[in-house]
Amino acid sequence: MRVAEQMITAVAGTLILAYGVHPAEVTQIPVGTATWNYMVTTRSGRRYFAKVYLDHASVERERQAVELAAFARSGGVPVPAVHPTREGALVEEVGRLPMSLWEYVADSETAEGGLAGARWPAVGMVLGRLHRHLGTHPAAVPRLRDGAEVCDLKRARARFERLVSEYGRRGRLSPFEEWALDAARQRLALLDRVAVILDGLPALTEQVVHGDLAAPNLLLRGDKVAAVVDFQPPRPRYLAWEVARIGCDPRTVLLGDEWLTGLPALLAAYRDEYPGLPLDDLLCSVTVGCAYTLASTYPLAEPLDDPAAVDAPLEAYGRARHEAALMLLDRLPEVEGVLRDALR
Repeated sequence: MRVAEQMITAVAGTLILAYGVHPAEVTQIPVGTATWNYMVTTRSGRRYFAKVYLDHASVERERQAVELAAFARSGGVPVPAVHPTREGALVEEVGRLPMSLWEYVADSETAEGGLAGARWPAVGMVLGRLHRHLGTHPAAVPRLRDGAEVCDLKRARARFERLVSEYGRRGRLSPFEEWALDAARQRLALLDRVAVILDGLPALTEQVVHGDLAAPNLLLRGDKVAAVVDFQPPRPRYLAWEVARIGCDPRTVLLGDEWLTGLPALLAAYRDEYPGLPLDDLLCSVTVGCAYTLASTYPLAEPLDDPAAVDAPLEAYGRARHEAALMLLDRLPEVEGVLRDALR
């Protein structure tokens, strides 16, 4: 029996024993890098989403992430319901396969195609509601923190220098590795400029956030947000960073200049849901996102550190992320002016 078939058999067995769910069909969904994912259809036609974790060692971390998702759902955020085991656990960890079982979100698509039209304010409303509710999470009280600490430029410089050195020692590079080397050199040369940007930031809000609110983890149905998925364990981070991750996603920014009107609409809807947030967190979101991206080695370092993760979609995303960051850097004064005019 092939590995894929063995996994499906193991998933079906875990569903029966741990959850009391009797599947008629289990189909692997080819998405995700940190988990194996499956659509489960029962004999009655009900559908579930099964997320199988790679090993038992990660279960505690995954449980914290599932708990955060359930907490967000309790605040009115569209998060799929998680179904407990027969013993009441949010994550099954006793049997062969550590896994969690979720409501299946039908007829939806990810935001990877970019935001447009009425989706901008719809996403802003959900994001504002999410952050307002996560601000009450017991793991961390919202606080102001120096915006210059968004990223560690000393560490970033060392990482880029390592990439340039290690790629330079390789005798032959793939096309993506050649591109990654060139991009690393560009980013290394821009770090002094990034330092100036960071020094100009005010104190910004840090609190518990989703942790990985990128386009693949935002599910849309028409012009509405169908679901927010794949939370990370509760950890305080800058709100402006997470706003920028979805509002300035490279696949949206590179579609054209509609984002210059769409982003203010997203931020205005966000502000309606989270009116107590300091305005600086929204006005500085693009600046924070641009600086953070320019100081990040992802995915430039993947051919060295995790070559198995390098595929065509990752390569395309890496190129788009780099191009969008450079474009935002050149247009920061213009973008900041647009946001000030729209929100004040």
